[in-house]
Amino acid sequence: MRSSAYKEWRAGVESVKGCLQPVRLVGKWEARHAGTGDLIASRQGRVWASCGTRRAAVCPTCADRYAADAWHLIHAGMSGGKGVPTSVARSTRLFVTLTAPSFGAVHNRPGKRPCSCGRWHPDGYPPLGSPIDPERYDYVGAVLWQAHSGKLWHRFTIALRRAAAAAGGLTVRESGAHLRISYAKVAEYQRRGLVHFHAVIRVDGPSGPDSPPPAWLTPDVLADAVRSAASSVRVDTTRPDGTPLPLGWGAQVDVKDITATDIDVADNADDDEDQAVADNRLAGYVAKYATKGTEATETGDRRIRSQMHIDRLTVSDHHRAMIQAAWDLGGLDLYADLKLRHWAHMLGFRGHFLTKSRIYSTTFKRLRAERQAHQLRTALTDAGLPDDTDVLVVNDWQILGVGYDTPEQLELAAAIGDRIRAARQTRKEPE
Repeated sequence: MRSSAYKEWRAGVESVKGCLQPVRLVGKWEARHAGTGDLIASRQGRVWASCGTRRAAVCPTCADRYAADAWHLIHAGMSGGKGVPTSVARSTRLFVTLTAPSFGAVHNRPGKRPCSCGRWHPDGYPPLGSPIDPERYDYVGAVLWQAHSGKLWHRFTIALRRAAAAAGGLTVRESGAHLRISYAKVAEYQRRGLVHFHAVIRVDGPSGPDSPPPAWLTPDVLADAVRSAASSVRVDTTRPDGTPLPLGWGAQVDVKDITATDIDVADNADDDEDQAVADNRLAGYVAKYATKGTEATETGDRRIRSQMHIDRLTVSDHHRAMIQAAWDLGGLDLYADLKLRHWAHMLGFRGHFLTKSRIYSTTFKRLRAERQAHQLRTALTDAGLPDDTDVLVVNDWQILGVGYDTPEQLELAAAIGDRIRAARQTRKEPE
């Protein structure tokens, strides 16, 4: 017979669905009637809480929940729901991909032609994404572009509003009485270690998603505005020797019209030609990248602490060179505001992986609040009280520890989490 200690431990693992970095707590939780002070429900003793990370490389279980929330956030902005009217499905909507410029030729699989090195590379070829000539690759430029990509996106959104207004013969100020542009974007690392941005861009009427956009701002007009904005913006910085370094987007700007057509986004995401994209699959496609950190860098998403740490990393030569460049630049006063040593493990990328404009759709905070409200309603129902009972919730917890005590416990917890996720995925699949 299994010991009671093991049963208690396993119950804790299952309560957090196999989280790999659980927070173990001791204390109590109470829900009391706000008017009378009567105890409605309570829990005390030891409990486990999920780590809540969004990175699949750190905890697949919590990343799954984050991805589910990201799906609702993205999908609501395209099709409605979660407080967003369903009329947004008839708004002008585009799926846009903006890429980084070239900082040197890299090994790739261009399709109908061989790589620039003159050879054909199969899938899984280790040097894919690495420089053909590492000595000439502009690692300084690549890291500085990465560090400024968030500012570059911000300037793109400003330029897009200007370009859309100009398409209607309006000034930016005048356009506020006719339209509003919203977006949700996610960053994805390419094999070469640089991010590109996938974004859902939507046009609403002047009051937001509850009003129709102007008829003249068609998908084609908006697509032209996107391309114009992407080609016009830049951020100016300097190299360590003082040489000016203008930063902009890469030449590849992919724009697709979003419709309800059932097209596999993953199979068509890298096509050069514009095409329609399915709402549901697009939301899943974007949400998937919201849980990715720097898996492409093989660093495990752990911050770099020292030069010795860099030397001991098990990474490709290319990724080590990018990390080293970020670390070295981070030691210069010229780039102190970029905090590049803090973000060396991210190859200099300092932005959030998933961001959105204010009125695009719901928020992660609201989605989490909905789950908490559901748990409270369940407690009220169990206590025989109406759902709208005014309740005072009191939490008093102390941390006992984080993670697991032994590698064996971690391995067993990972296996439990795998089984839970597999069972959940099976329930989602159509019969």
